[in-house]
Order: sequence, then structure tokens, then C-alpha cells
Amino acid sequence: MKVSAPSPDTRYFEVQDLVQSQGLHTICEEARCPNIAECWGRGTATFQILGDVCTRACRYCFVKSGRPSEPPDELEPSRLAHAAREMGLEHVVVTSVDRDDLPDRGAAHYAATIRALKEELPNASVEVLTPDFLGIEEEALATVLGEQPDVFNHNIETVRRLHRRMRGAKVEYERALWLLERAKQLATYDVLTKSGIIVGLGETNDEVLETMQDLRAHDVDVVTIGQYLQPSPKHAPIDRWVHPDEFRMFREQGEEMGFGSVFSGPLVRSSYRADEQKHAARAVAY
Repeated sequence: MKVSAPSPDTRYFEVQDLVQSQGLHTICEEARCPNIAECWGRGTATFQILGDVCTRACRYCFVKSGRPSEPPDELEPSRLAHAAREMGLEHVVVTSVDRDDLPDRGAAHYAATIRALKEELPNASVEVLTPDFLGIEEEALATVLGEQPDVFNHNIETVRRLHRRMRGAKVEYERALWLLERAKQLATYDVLTKSGIIVGLGETNDEVLETMQDLRAHDVDVVTIGQYLQPSPKHAPIDRWVHPDEFRMFREQGEEMGFGSVFSGPLVRSSYRADEQKHAARAVAY
């Protein structure tokens, strides 16, 4: 696998300067995404709200874990919206760390961010990649979906057998499926639901297909499948390198299952070319 280095001939450094000047975080940086040069070079980025410290410690994720010392920044939504406008984004992706320390798990901050984006960029679509809002799922979903994001994403991450080992005892496979289905049920508008799977953590191809079937059975519209890359020696080791032919098989099988869009490849990530994922799914729907 090869990725491009940042180039002065692209918008990479423009995006970098804008993110830094607005005091924003991106999952591109925090999770060591291999596609950062390509995406920032295209003038896109995936914003990470609610700080840079996650209250979970998933074995595959490089985002810093611990107990956040600061409350949510009330001005972050407006700064993020300003940055999105300056970047000229037509599709804005917002994710976050888990904030189990907050009574609403950060749901109100998501809602404020969506509102700010719609005020600054009324013609842009908004995608949110949320945590599970542990313990107050129903209320948090109602808060976030009340602002009508165009895409609601919650990553299942791995197969049922490995879920607890990789994500911890708090996170349940069935609960992730429930959250995705419940989002579709609660929405009073036509929302796309989406989820992502990482491969190379010890699963079999049959288990990946079973997970895809579970997602489709819970009315998920879009699925992404990408290769796990060990971010540090402290994280879960890579179990296998999945061949491009296998990624192609996942895509073909997913399309047969009825997903509106299946992005499957070694360097695919949940937010990778998210605008294209959304357009592909909408094209199938209509």
C-alpha cells in the first residue's frame, strides 16, 4: 500500500493552517489516518469535536484516552462552521471522542455543531459519526436527530466474536446495531444510516459477511470496510493483510445484500470520500 505525501501543489497546507488557526481537532490527525494527504489535498477534513481525550480505550484506536479535564468548548461549533465555510465544503463530516463523563454524553454539542453548520452552509449536507451515548441512547439520539443531519453514522468496528475484546466490556455489539436501527426509526425525515468495519483484527471473511448482514438487517444504508493498521506497538497487532480481491468480494456481496453504497478497500476509512458514499447511496435509492 502506498499513500501520497503532503504536497505544496494541493490544498493540504491551506487546510492545516485553517484547522490550527481555529483551534480545531480532526480525526485525520488524532487517529493517524493514512489518507490525510489525499483528503486534505482535496480540501476536505473530518472534524473531531468534544476535545482530544476519549473516555474509552479501544485496542485499535490511536486517539488519546483518559479522563477529559475540560468541558465542551461552547465556541467550537461556530469555529468549526467557519472553517467548513472557508474550505468550501459541500459535505461536512463531524465525529468526536467518547465523553462518558458528560451527563448527555455530548449530544447537545453535536446538535449545536449541526445548527452552526446549517447556518453557515445552508446548502451543504452534514454527516455525524457519533459514539454510542452509553446509558442515554434514546434521549441523545432524539437531540442529535432533531437537527436533521443528512447522514447518521455509528461504526460497529468489528465482528461479534471480537467486539468485547477490541472495544471493551462497556460496548455491546447488539447495542451498536440497535442504535443504528433506532436512529432510522426516530428520524422524522429521510436520513441515511452508515457503519464501518475494520478487517485484520482476527476475524474471518465469513464473520465480516455476517456483520454486513446484521447491519443490513438493521436497515443500514452505507457500509465501509478497510484494513486495520496498527498505530503503535501498544495497540492490537495486525492479524492479516486482506487481499484486494477479498475487499472486492465484500463490495460485491454488500451490493447483493442491498446496501446503497459499499466502499471496500485497504485504505478505506469511515469518512473516506464520504461525499461520494452519500451520493452513491442516494443514486441507488432514487
